[in-house]
Amino acid sequence: MDVEDVHHSYRQHTVLRGVDLRLRPGTLAGIVGENGAGKTTLLKILSGELRPDRGSVLHHGRFGYCPQSVVLDDSFTVRQHLELFKNAFGLADLGRGEEVMEALAFTEYLDQRAGLLSGGSRQKLNLTLALMHDPDVLLLDEPYQGFDWETYLRFWELATRLRDAGRSILVVSHLAYDIDRLDLLWRLESGRLHLQERRTEAAS
Repeated sequence: MDVEDVHHSYRQHTVLRGVDLRLRPGTLAGIVGENGAGKTTLLKILSGELRPDRGSVLHHGRFGYCPQSVVLDDSFTVRQHLELFKNAFGLADLGRGEEVMEALAFTEYLDQRAGLLSGGSRQKLNLTLALMHDPDVLLLDEPYQGFDWETYLRFWELATRLRDAGRSILVVSHLAYDIDRLDLLWRLESGRLHLQERRTEAAS
């Protein structure tokens, strides 16, 4: 994903003042920022939901997006959600989705209705739907919200495997958790991204 000189304002209030970001294959990166820093606006622009006033966002390959707000039909079972997204993505089977569910210890809920799932389980489904078409670039908004400690660790194991398989992953959060797991960490402040941390392996 290549982001160049992205600006955005709401009337007289400038939120983004020239955001530049390059996410290479095989990178696990994070963006943190306090409430009101512009994370929501940046996320909408990166996901294509909002057009920037100036600048460009280019996705290379398949793109996946896991929003913080879970978009599910409470009357559908987990399996029905997977079938719906399988058809939307034009997939031959549910193989990849089932792999993600197994990684998150979620397979036993296949025939459970979404409305009966706990908050953490709904987030597991949300993440599965974002990953089931095996995207090359994955944008995650507070992806571990509602996870218990075991699932939290499973999430990072999954993210690391995806990175090692050449995928690009961007985690956006208001707090910097486990920054030692990241190759790159930016802080969104005053409308710009500021590089905070970088692993030695990523710099070589």
